[in-house]
Amino acid sequence: GSKYAVRKPISLTASITFEQLYGMIEGDSATCAELYALLSAISEVPARQGFSVTGSMDQSGNVQPIGGVNEKIEGFFDLCSHRGLDGSQGVIIPERNVRNLMLRKDVVEAIGKKAFRIYAIDHVEEGIEILMGMPPGEPGPDGTYPEGTVNRLVEDRLAALREASKVEKDRKERGKNENNNQ
Repeated sequence: GSKYAVRKPISLTASITFEQLYGMIEGDSATCAELYALLSAISEVPARQGFSVTGSMDQSGNVQPIGGVNEKIEGFFDLCSHRGLDGSQGVIIPERNVRNLMLRKDVVEAIGKKAFRIYAIDHVEEGIEILMGMPPGEPGPDGTYPEGTVNRLVEDRLAALREASKVEKDRKERGKNENNNQ
C-alpha cells in the first residue's frame, strides 16, 4: 500500500476475470486494463467504453511494452469501423511501443482525420483521465488526494470499506461474546 493505504492499512483482495480468451494473445498485456477496471469499480467512475487498452505495468505503475501492438490496434480499429467511427474511439498503448507501429493505411488515415485516436502512455496514471474524464490526483502535503480526483474517490471508498469491515468484525465479536455468556 504505497498509494492508498499509507496512513491506515487495509486488507483487500480483488480478482478480475476476463471470460473471453483469444488465440495468439498471451502474457500480461491486460495488466493496465485490469487496473483501470478495478479503479473504475472502486471509485464508481465509469470508464469510457470506446477505448481499448493494452500494456503491462510494473509495481510502480510504469507501463511496459507488449507484443503484437499493430495487430491489437488494427483489430480494435476494425471493430470500431464496423460499428461506425465517431471520433470517440481509440486505443491506449505503451509509449515504448510507438517505435514499433506499422499500421495499415486506413488506420493511419482515420487517425489523421481524428476519427480514431492512439494515446501512448509511460505511466498508468496517464490513462486515468483519458478513460475516466477525471484527473488521477497527486497527494498533498498531508498525504490525501484532492477532491474531484479518481485517487481521492478510491481513497474515500477504501476508507468506507475499512470502516464497514471493522463494524462487521465488532458485530461478530459481540455476538460471539453473548453466546459464550449464555
